[in-house]
Amino acid sequence: MLQVLACGAVVFPGLFFAFRRILPCVFRHWSDADVVLVSERLVSSIHAIMATTAGVIIVSSCRGNIISDRHWLATYFVIWYGAPYMTYDLFAMYLSHYHRFRVKGHEDYKKHSLRTVNSFVRREFLLVLHHIALLTILLPVTLFFRRDQGDFFVGCLFLTELSTPFVSLGKILIQLSLQDCWLHKANGGMVLLTFFMCRIALFPYMYWVYGHHYGIPLYSVPFHLPLSTNLGNLCILAPQVYWFVLLCRKGYRLYRRGRMPDSSPAAAVTDNSKDD
Repeated sequence: MLQVLACGAVVFPGLFFAFRRILPCVFRHWSDADVVLVSERLVSSIHAIMATTAGVIIVSSCRGNIISDRHWLATYFVIWYGAPYMTYDLFAMYLSHYHRFRVKGHEDYKKHSLRTVNSFVRREFLLVLHHIALLTILLPVTLFFRRDQGDFFVGCLFLTELSTPFVSLGKILIQLSLQDCWLHKANGGMVLLTFFMCRIALFPYMYWVYGHHYGIPLYSVPFHLPLSTNLGNLCILAPQVYWFVLLCRKGYRLYRRGRMPDSSPAAAVTDNSKDD
C-alpha cells in the first residue's frame, strides 16, 4: 500500500519542485510568489488531465450496466493519485498563499507559523473544506462503502476536473501579462462552458442516467436514492454553483471593461489579480 501511495506522493511534489527550479531560470523577473503560483497551476493541470482521462476510460467502459460494471481505475486512481494529490495540493496552496503575502511585505509572513496557517485556512476556507471533505468522505466511500458498485459514477466525478486546465491557463496568461489577448478571452469562454457542463450539469445527468437504468423519471430519482447519497451530492454541488457564480461575475466585469473606451491594461491586471 505504501508503494502504491508513493506514486502520486512522489509525482506531484516532484513536479512542483521541478517547476520551482525551472521557471526562475526562464522568467528571471518573477518573484517567489509568481513561481509558486504557476508551479501549482501547472501541476493542477497535469493532475486534471490524468483524472479526466481516467474518467473518460471508466465511463466509456461501464456504460453497459452503470451499477455493476467495474473498471480498476475507479478504485486505484483514487489510491495512486487522487488522495496523494489532494494532500499535496493543500500544501501547495498554502505555499502560494504564504509567498503571495510575503512578497507584499506583511510582517506575519517573514517565516512560517501557526498564524500564517490560520490566515490561509480563513482566507481559503471553502477550498480547504473541499479538499478535506474529499479526503475524509469521498475517499472512504470510493474504497470501502460502495460494495463494488457504481464505478460509472466515480468516473463521472473524475470528469469534473476537465475545467481545471482552463482555469489554470487563465491564471498563467494573466501572470504572463496576456490578459488582453484573444487566447485569454477564448479561454474564459471555455472555463465557463467546461465548469458548467462538468461541475454542475453533470449532477442532473447522473441522476437522469440512474433513472433511465431503473426506468423511473428524473424527478423521482432523489426519492429512490438514500438520503446520504442526495446529501453527499448536494455538498459537492453547492460549492461548484458558488464558484460558477463568481466566475460569471468576473467574466461580466471583464466584458464591461472591454467595452469601455478608457479601459487600460493596468486596470485589467488589477481586476484579474492572482488573489482570486
